[in-house]
Amino acid sequence: MIDIKILRENPELVKANAKRRGCDVDIDLLAAEDQRCLELTREVEDLRAERNRLSKECKDNPEAREAVKELKISLGEKEKQLAELKAAVAAKMDWLPNFLAPDVPDGAGDQDNAELCQKGNKPKFDFEPLDHQALGEKLGIIDTVRGAKVAQSGFYYWRGAGAQLTQAMFFWGQQELIKRGFTLFLSPCMAKEQTLYGTGYLPFFADQTYSIVNEDLALIGTSEQTLVGYHADEVLEAEQLPFCYTAYTPCFRTEAGSYGKESRGIFRVHQFHKVELIVFCLPEESEKYHLFCLECEEALLQQLGIPYRIVNVCVGDMGAPGYKKYDIEAWYPGYGGYREVTSNTNLTEFQSRRLNVRFKDKEGRRGFVHTISATGLTDRVVCAIMENFQQKDGTVIVPEVLRQYTGFDRIEP
Repeated sequence: MIDIKILRENPELVKANAKRRGCDVDIDLLAAEDQRCLELTREVEDLRAERNRLSKECKDNPEAREAVKELKISLGEKEKQLAELKAAVAAKMDWLPNFLAPDVPDGAGDQDNAELCQKGNKPKFDFEPLDHQALGEKLGIIDTVRGAKVAQSGFYYWRGAGAQLTQAMFFWGQQELIKRGFTLFLSPCMAKEQTLYGTGYLPFFADQTYSIVNEDLALIGTSEQTLVGYHADEVLEAEQLPFCYTAYTPCFRTEAGSYGKESRGIFRVHQFHKVELIVFCLPEESEKYHLFCLECEEALLQQLGIPYRIVNVCVGDMGAPGYKKYDIEAWYPGYGGYREVTSNTNLTEFQSRRLNVRFKDKEGRRGFVHTISATGLTDRVVCAIMENFQQKDGTVIVPEVLRQYTGFDRIEP
């Protein structure tokens, strides 16, 4: 949520940002409704003050009693108008996207993201490499057929050595992040509507959410929702910041509209697993910790030996809550291109303003904290391991850093 003061002081700035981000809220109407809200608020306050003044005279003054009755009627009507107008303003404000960093590129989708660098050596094969789906079937470690039978299309099983490799990677990744100063959490896998709203997933991504019937709960799409919601309605001591949190959870998304080559295998599914990174920091330090999270993401991929590139995400590929976002795309030789494995977003005060997460320091300065949300690892990284470390004989080499956790150094058919 943006600061409504910006709308009042610079509506043209809000209008330009909404236009660039494809938001169809009528900013002129919103500004007019907000102005009328302010006027009505003053009128209501004046009527209340006059009612309270006259109420003290009612005992001995019949005229005062009559005036109070009339004021109550008028006050009730204006309070109703004010409540309706506030609700209309709030509903429009909920849809306003965050402002953008100056260097966010223009563009309509991920094809327009700006490549910043490529790192790592792409493997060279003297055979035609398979994608992770074909490898998983050949090795017997991914089962999408039975996943669909038990649940539906978009669900799957890791089995045998595949499950061991996956769990090894997630455990190893959490240990690496703890070394880098992150506090480990085991988080709820459900959250209230207010939590999803506060983190910016509602109303923007309502079609991606699995809601629980007859409950104020939904399955989380990421532990970002529960980790950022952890400090809702709290005031954090500035001297203790930053708070760096990480959690490993299953994540659930409807993936409405996904189809085609990009959906082959287990790359875009309804349930997956993720290690998330969350930072609460002072506003002046959010750029620093945005880059710190990027460094952590890179360190994990580098130790795993996966080639990748970093892109500066364009406006059309960035969710409404984001201020600036970096994606890391791993090289998938079986797919024949780079594909996103992590995202790292500076959300500035968009989430903390909605969730009322503030800071205060010893000098009396107060404000909203900034939040950073970044992906540590997902199942997609295991798919990248499979594709990059496949061998001509059909085996897959396990990255050295994971072998102490898997108990084996290769997966065989």
